[in-house]
Amino acid sequence: MYDGPVQDLIDELGRLPGIGPKSAQRIAFWLLEQPQADVERLAQVLSTVKANTHLCSICYNVTDSETCRICRDPRRDQGSICVVEESKDVVAIERTREFRGLYHVLGGSISPIDGRGPGDLRIAELVRRLSDPQVSEVILATDPNLEGDATATYISRLLADTPGIRISRLASGLPVGGDLEYADEVTLGRAFSGRRYVDQGV
Repeated sequence: MYDGPVQDLIDELGRLPGIGPKSAQRIAFWLLEQPQADVERLAQVLSTVKANTHLCSICYNVTDSETCRICRDPRRDQGSICVVEESKDVVAIERTREFRGLYHVLGGSISPIDGRGPGDLRIAELVRRLSDPQVSEVILATDPNLEGDATATYISRLLADTPGIRISRLASGLPVGGDLEYADEVTLGRAFSGRRYVDQGV
């Protein structure tokens, strides 16, 4: 235990995902060794990103504008919507350069154990987007784990009778139980290009 502000800093850093007590202590003392100007710049960036970042009004990706750069780009394929769980998944897919359509960020996955059901996700907003006659395909790119599969199954059944909409799911190549965030670009790219169409009669 350290005195006052130092321990407070360690405690706050320890609340970050993936940061244990030892890592929090190491980061705290690293910060103490940095020039005052560098620490103040970091504090300013944290304050600015929290104040100025919000969700895109169309796809719910993080942005500092009303709509994100992908939704604003007229060169994107308006007929395809790729459904992902989190904004970080958009970044992972964009790195593959295999997809040139639009996105829809659900804000998580169906997880009864965490008390998160379909109503807690942006599924209704996705359905509303499908009223656009330009949209012809929905690609389900949820994580290849139990929660992601449950979410993809729920959405595919919900959209099964939507006229003019094909539903596909990312192909094999992604490890079961893994997260898109940690998939390498080649694996994710192959999964994307080899996606399969969901049997809408199920």
